[in-house]
Amino acid sequence: MMIFTFVKIISIVVMLSAIALELWNLYAFKMHTIIPSSLNVFLWLGIVAILAHFMEAVIAFVYAPSKNQKPLQYGIYTFFVGTVALVELFAENKS
Repeated sequence: MMIFTFVKIISIVVMLSAIALELWNLYAFKMHTIIPSSLNVFLWLGIVAILAHFMEAVIAFVYAPSKNQKPLQYGIYTFFVGTVALVELFAENKS
């Protein structure tokens, strides 16, 4: 379970970083400036991570009521934590 805690912390940091980088990119676009091209790879990886976590959050939102969880709260939690939250959601009734 210690690895889950570590993955959760790293995932939250990475998601917040991806969101911040994307907001910086949108701000630069609005101000007609450009961000360093060396960050393009991180922008694409961030977009992929955001989309993947969004899909996981939708899954958690749909299945949370059947597991006695609040859908919106668990969806947001899953968006930032990722697959670990889904594992917790579906393993909850097995104990």
